[in-house]
Amino acid sequence: MASVLLPYISSIYLPLKPHQILKLHLSLFPHSPNPARTLFLRPLSRCCSSSSAVPQTPHPPNSINGDLGPYLSCSMPHQSLKVAVLLSGGVDSSVALRLLHAAGHSCTAFYLKIWFQEDFENFWSECPWEEDLKYAKAVCNQVDVPLEVVHLTNEYWKNVVSYIIEEYRCGRTPNPDVLCNTRIKFGAFMDAISCMKFDYVASGHYANVVHPSAGEMDKDSVLELSQDMVKDQTYFLSHLSQAQLKQLIFPLGCLSKDEVRKLATKFDLLNKQRKDSQGICFLGKIKFSEFIARHIGEKEGIILEAETGDLLGTHRGFWFYTIGQRQGLRLPGGPWYVVEKDIKNNVVFVSRNYFSVDKRRRLFRVGSLKWLNGFPPNQISQLQCKVRHGPGFRNCSLIMEPGAYGHEDVAVVHLSEDDQGLAAGQFAAFYQGRTCLGSGVILESWDDQGFPVCARALEIARMEDKSLLGRPVKIKVKPENPITESDQVDGMELCGGLKHSGISAAKQRMQVSQGEAITRFPVNWLQKFREKWLHIF
Repeated sequence: MASVLLPYISSIYLPLKPHQILKLHLSLFPHSPNPARTLFLRPLSRCCSSSSAVPQTPHPPNSINGDLGPYLSCSMPHQSLKVAVLLSGGVDSSVALRLLHAAGHSCTAFYLKIWFQEDFENFWSECPWEEDLKYAKAVCNQVDVPLEVVHLTNEYWKNVVSYIIEEYRCGRTPNPDVLCNTRIKFGAFMDAISCMKFDYVASGHYANVVHPSAGEMDKDSVLELSQDMVKDQTYFLSHLSQAQLKQLIFPLGCLSKDEVRKLATKFDLLNKQRKDSQGICFLGKIKFSEFIARHIGEKEGIILEAETGDLLGTHRGFWFYTIGQRQGLRLPGGPWYVVEKDIKNNVVFVSRNYFSVDKRRRLFRVGSLKWLNGFPPNQISQLQCKVRHGPGFRNCSLIMEPGAYGHEDVAVVHLSEDDQGLAAGQFAAFYQGRTCLGSGVILESWDDQGFPVCARALEIARMEDKSLLGRPVKIKVKPENPITESDQVDGMELCGGLKHSGISAAKQRMQVSQGEAITRFPVNWLQKFREKWLHIF
């Protein structure tokens, strides 16, 4: 009865807060078998006011599907499936929906609505998700696909946002995109619709899932790289479980971003010119630093040069900085990079030599390991690794360290190349060829594996009364490498003898005094001209 009446009373819920909605629902339907789950879904027509309606785009002609064969290889075109499609209002998920519809599947679109809890100040002049919903509705209306709104506010706050805050408070740098995929999009959402008996859940991710054939359903599904290596998002999906992976379809896994944009134009989608979203989805227009300041606060600390221990300035709190960061330090004579943090004493160590050869890292540890097939790979000496989203890989090998006394297993990762962007809290994803094997969370450095901070800097960081340090030192401009005689040929510097060959060489030549230049070049030329003139006459 609750599910039948819900569309007719959903307008009652609109002005209420999430916890008030749940109380009202329980009072109306005390015998509902699962009121929380029933509450999740609400027809979009009851959620959008008439004033925010989007102009309807005419349905495309049926003949358009005949040209889509080459684009449907990741959409299971030879089956008739019931598919739940996550629709964000962006181009990628919209094209994914249209491809699944063109492949002949019965699709229902779902928009995940995750706004802040009631006690969080609203920084927006209007709801940040209204525009997304407008585009999502327009895309669905083109092909008569139903659209539902799923409310996962509390789940998102508990499983993603609060985790992010705590990780930053502990000095680590979490990855909200990995957590959102694992815990919300393919976690809480799948739980919410489990009673609706969908065959698969689809999204606009750039990744490819290879499922076993009908006669081999006991075998594992495999997560593979997408066709577009720049847009590939397997890194963000690397912490899924096998149970989650078996339920997923990614129609864009066989396409490039350019092809997706062309398809959006071909489908005449209302959002075909819409830019890709950037940043963390729940923040909207709020700067991440403002969000962190709101929930963790600010506490002044000092910035020390890692090599000398010199006091360079102050900061607002170590939680605003991550290893490798160069923005927001506000120090002259740079570029300066964050190389280490003293969490206990709220000290940030920086250096201008972040990329020097003797300070590069190729060894780190990974915990919270999750393998997509449930087990570590048999071959652990010839793998590839990603420590951030992007097309770049590093060859690596693993040494598995079994956890003792109930502790989790840890992998020691050896990279074949140096990489300094290793921040505790980020994920390291592992690959074998095109197959993503799984991932884990990068742990804090061993004492001898981090950036070398001098003893004086460490001693100053432990000082209780840092006001005794006085004023920050005057930062000198980083000196250029001097030119030696061996670096010159006929008065021209060799590019290989300078750290920054082009610019530095030009600067060195400009430092020659005007009188010296006039003497060195014109006089020699006049002398040779005089000798030739006398020889002729």
